[in-house]
Amino acid sequence: MRGALGLCLIAAQAGADPAFVDDRAGLPVEHVYSGGWEHFVGGGVAAFDCNGDALPELLAAGGTEPARLFLNASDVGGALRFLAGAFPQMTGVTGAYPIDIDSDGRLDLAILRVGPNRVLRGLGNCAFEDATDAWSLPQHDAWTTAFTATWEAGADWPTVVFGNYVDRTDPEGPFEACDDSTLVRPGAAGFGAVESISPGYCTLSALISDWQRSGTPELRLSNDRHYYVRGGYEQMYRLSPLQERQDWAKVSLWGMGIAARDLTGDGLPEVMMTSMGDQLLQFNRGSGFEDAPYAQGTTAHRPHTGDDGRPSTGWHAEFGDVDNDGLPDLFISKGNVDQMPGMAMHDPNSLLMQQADGTFREVGAVAGVATMDRARGAALSDLNGDGLLDLAVVNRRAPMELWRNVSEATGAWTAVDLAQPGVNRRAVGAWVAVRADGRVQQQERTIGGGHAGGSALPLHFGLGTAKMAQVQVTWPDGTTTSWQDVTLNGVTRISQ
Repeated sequence: MRGALGLCLIAAQAGADPAFVDDRAGLPVEHVYSGGWEHFVGGGVAAFDCNGDALPELLAAGGTEPARLFLNASDVGGALRFLAGAFPQMTGVTGAYPIDIDSDGRLDLAILRVGPNRVLRGLGNCAFEDATDAWSLPQHDAWTTAFTATWEAGADWPTVVFGNYVDRTDPEGPFEACDDSTLVRPGAAGFGAVESISPGYCTLSALISDWQRSGTPELRLSNDRHYYVRGGYEQMYRLSPLQERQDWAKVSLWGMGIAARDLTGDGLPEVMMTSMGDQLLQFNRGSGFEDAPYAQGTTAHRPHTGDDGRPSTGWHAEFGDVDNDGLPDLFISKGNVDQMPGMAMHDPNSLLMQQADGTFREVGAVAGVATMDRARGAALSDLNGDGLLDLAVVNRRAPMELWRNVSEATGAWTAVDLAQPGVNRRAVGAWVAVRADGRVQQQERTIGGGHAGGSALPLHFGLGTAKMAQVQVTWPDGTTTSWQDVTLNGVTRISQ
């Protein structure tokens, strides 16, 4: 079995299983993602700093309830505590992604909805205004459940993708009634030409990444077989011109979410896709993707605790080094769509810890995060600035959760934040390499993935027992910095 062996055999091991404490009392209100069948999916949460205090705020989708902005008031290293933030009254929200659309240095928000989508302009200090019309975002009364974006070479505005689910207006639906998705090119002073991504296979997650490290990003879509039923598959598109790739082995699954991270040390991002039943990890071989074997430990196909033996339903997937040992771990939120009798009704979230041989071990119950509510979106982020990744989970018809990482015997860490002048201020598409103790970890700054929500935060790296580390950045234009020392147990900020 070939896993992450080249990277992992020399990584330091954490001294104990991870541990989390329940800090949901730190939310100012009980937040629930609610609604009928149009909100069986969605329920994302976005993590981003909108007031410059280096602590992430959270924006949680509400479905038929209002979306809510929670302002981070945590003390560094202390209990997680949030305040209610002012936010435009908006229902029908399935998810949100932070993105600096107009490159003014302030994060904006792409809001996904059942109904016309919105873009909100960040005004600073966590204030937002609707810029949908001002920025000429095309309007379509769709059921949007996915988003991703990048800046193509020479463009002043981002190319964005809105992934749509079932066509609610199709009288023959919902089965075999998947809606097409939408790619929007930049215009002269905002958004411009619209291109249809067709055929649509009920997209639930999307991610633009430089999958082959060729300098040319490509679009990957994860699609829900439950509604396309037959004939569909996970899709990969070239962006310019928009063209579906047919030269890779197709796979069909009940695709809910996407996560990407280089696990093997070759600089190519692996892809993790959640589903009903087996979750699917694929190794990136450059020319194509190869399914990880069952022994890799990433299928998370049945509840790992409790007495419900039916198959699991995975939603949000996110890689992150929970114990800072230098080995990326994996969180998967889980929960029944609603009342599907063939799937587990009591379906605990999974926390999979990567081992030295590249396999993964389930510790969700031991860590304390294996709740049984119908989980949807999540954010694995350092919410209190102590260098340990905490966890926010949005649940369908149950209160949102906050989990503070209190793991002991963790390793050193660094977080790398990027900035560049002009357009694409946050350097989306850049690759960050961190080397320590003779090994190199790499991450790409992307927008998209997960399930209906993403983060815009410094890239976090666990360093194990390393006493020093260095960083190198490959910017979106292909230029590369020299190696420079990082701030150990702190944030390293690099400007082009």
